[in-house]
Amino acid sequence: MSIYAKQIEIHGQVQGVGFRPFVFNLANRLGIVGHVANGPEGVSIFAQGSSSQLTDLLESLQTAHEQPTMAKVHSLVATHAEAVRGLDTFEIVKSAEGEVDLAVTPDAAVCQDCLEELFDPNDRRYLYPFINCTNCGPRYSLIKSLPYDRANTTMAPFTLCSPCDQEYKHPENRRFHAQPTACASCGPSLKFRGVDGKTDPDPIGAALALMQQGKIVAIKGIGGFHLVCDAQNPEAVQRLRDRKQRPEKPFAVMGANLESLRSIAELSRAREERLKGHDAPICLCPKVEDALPDVVAPGLNWLGIMLPHTPIHYLLFHRAAQQPTGTAWLKEQQTLTLVMTSANLSGNPLITQDEEALKQLAHIADGFLLHNRAIETRCDDSVISMVSSQASIVRSGRGLAPTRVKLPDSLKGLGKSVLAVGAFFKNTICLTKGDSAYVSQYIGDLDNPECCRNLSETVAHLCSLLDIRPDLVVADLHPDFYSSRFAREYAQANQIPLMQVQHHHAHVAAVVCEHEIDGDLLGVALDGLGLGDDGQLWGGELLKVSGHRSERIAHFSKLKMPGGDRAAREPWRIASAALHELNIESEQVIHLKENEGYAVVQQLLEKNLNCPETSSAGRLFDAVAALLDIKQRSDYEAHAAMLLESAAWQYLKSNPWPQESPLLKTEGNELVIWPLLQRLTECEDKGYAAALFHRQLVDGLVSWVTQAGERYNLTTVALAGGCFLNQLLLSELQAVLAEQMQVLVAQKLPCNDGAISLGQAHIALQALAVENNDKNRDGLCV
Repeated sequence: MSIYAKQIEIHGQVQGVGFRPFVFNLANRLGIVGHVANGPEGVSIFAQGSSSQLTDLLESLQTAHEQPTMAKVHSLVATHAEAVRGLDTFEIVKSAEGEVDLAVTPDAAVCQDCLEELFDPNDRRYLYPFINCTNCGPRYSLIKSLPYDRANTTMAPFTLCSPCDQEYKHPENRRFHAQPTACASCGPSLKFRGVDGKTDPDPIGAALALMQQGKIVAIKGIGGFHLVCDAQNPEAVQRLRDRKQRPEKPFAVMGANLESLRSIAELSRAREERLKGHDAPICLCPKVEDALPDVVAPGLNWLGIMLPHTPIHYLLFHRAAQQPTGTAWLKEQQTLTLVMTSANLSGNPLITQDEEALKQLAHIADGFLLHNRAIETRCDDSVISMVSSQASIVRSGRGLAPTRVKLPDSLKGLGKSVLAVGAFFKNTICLTKGDSAYVSQYIGDLDNPECCRNLSETVAHLCSLLDIRPDLVVADLHPDFYSSRFAREYAQANQIPLMQVQHHHAHVAAVVCEHEIDGDLLGVALDGLGLGDDGQLWGGELLKVSGHRSERIAHFSKLKMPGGDRAAREPWRIASAALHELNIESEQVIHLKENEGYAVVQQLLEKNLNCPETSSAGRLFDAVAALLDIKQRSDYEAHAAMLLESAAWQYLKSNPWPQESPLLKTEGNELVIWPLLQRLTECEDKGYAAALFHRQLVDGLVSWVTQAGERYNLTTVALAGGCFLNQLLLSELQAVLAEQMQVLVAQKLPCNDGAISLGQAHIALQALAVENNDKNRDGLCV
């Protein structure tokens, strides 16, 4: 038999997911000799055997259902190698060192195999709060550096006991090289501490008892702390709101299993599958009326729900269920549901350290469920909207971040790395290397010193983790954003160029990058606002995008914002400005006059003082919500817009779409909004008016985009910007446009400012590619 050899390099999410033992067992099954190792570029395999054996190996390595459940193979390259005489075994060898170029594995929810052990009284990890294996558990949140080995994680202080060490070293064991693996004898431990400083020998029991008494407990999880209380207790939920100073922003709710969640939310097969994903995200789903106190998610038709993702969560539900043996109880509806909200002071980053939690949350929490496994990187819960039939990422965090996005082939060979520092709201950063862009977890809004510090720390950590030294830094056009100032200082300190990218172009570019699209296309960017090329405030834009260049070809009518930024928090101001523009007496919309400061706003409008104008679609949603008296003042970002969407959903539950003549029309380069606003002031039914607004907006956008497509001979459009988190708008617009054009929407990242950093990086790389091509052409002409 002829012997051949292959050197196989696999890139992707292949470290810390059981890929090496998978290869080891596969090779032994096929009779192949050689070795496998984690390396700086992913997983490296030297395989030796017959031609048919090697063919079978390559096929199995690329077959998804054979791979470990958490693995994601992005590329596999096999090259000829020289056979080695006398080789008669296949081994797993020590990780190689060198340049790092691989996807960091996100954290994963506890798997079913571990749950079976967790609730088996005969298992040595029975009720152990930190049970995990190669298929589940913390990853990104505890990694300090790569390659992913225990010594490079926050588990380094915990020396494996003999039984754990044997499992760790046995290739056929589910915990083979599971870096966070441990047991009660050698691993982290739980501790309960009351606000009085007293501890309790039964941490799970003490925490549950407090919550059942209507109290609030701070619980340390994978990526940070949660503040937790009984979701069925309206007094407890209101107490949490009062203490956290969060009057109306919706809370997420955790249930023990799908059976429990079905009692509070409408679950389709797609929603159930998404809830059960490795990332165990918060999913926004239509809520069951009156199943929970309205104080949990005031005024909304949907509810953020989630399944447990750590053993600690499961142990709380298990104790509430009277500690049954086995896992059969996890298929039965449980009465306990828990409000789970990020443990942080208003606007601050998520708390991750025990001492920090005890100090900063002392006035909020009545008790603390702590543990001694350190969190290296904070990660908020990921949030997915499934209000309609499709999933849209709202926030990328635990289980999703960092997100690897494959770059188009045209940008692979530049040999330069880019750091993009994102926007002001919902900040993320993006780093590029080779054929990949890595987008960080949600960092926060940069109006807070701690979030600004978090940005700096995330840049340093990801650059170190991925061994990237940027050649270029990219920021937003707005000079006053902290991210822009950071970029200027970073460029100067590292002596690298700085590039600035227009906000809405970056929105569209992020979607284009996800889909690896080359060529000209249209981009619709609808959001709160961003600084335009002309120095004005944009936000309802139709762009023609050509690589790293974009042209603003149309925009929404401009609305005035009396009082400047304050108008974004007080939508009644924008509604008042709209009435002023329409010459409508305020008596027709009497509720606007009841707002404090109304007379001052009228004076500002009469004199046109401190009334900046914006083409923002987000501010249009605000104005309509206030005109209809759905929301006059916002407690959180997009509050008024969300209530407006919710009112439309509620109306459409029992009524067809309103059918009226088109009220949004294009005049020159403007999508004129005034006839629609005029009509809405005449509507007596708020629900009808909310649905009418959405219907008219969809139809107006379809006409706007298709006319531009015909004018510029373009057949592809990208939809981007935070307004497309409105599932009613997105689903209807996408469905109608898809009949005439190719429609691109965000899938791997949020459509909001959380993806701005990716768009910035993509535009910068395209500019570098053009510059590189120009240099090559000049060289040929010499």
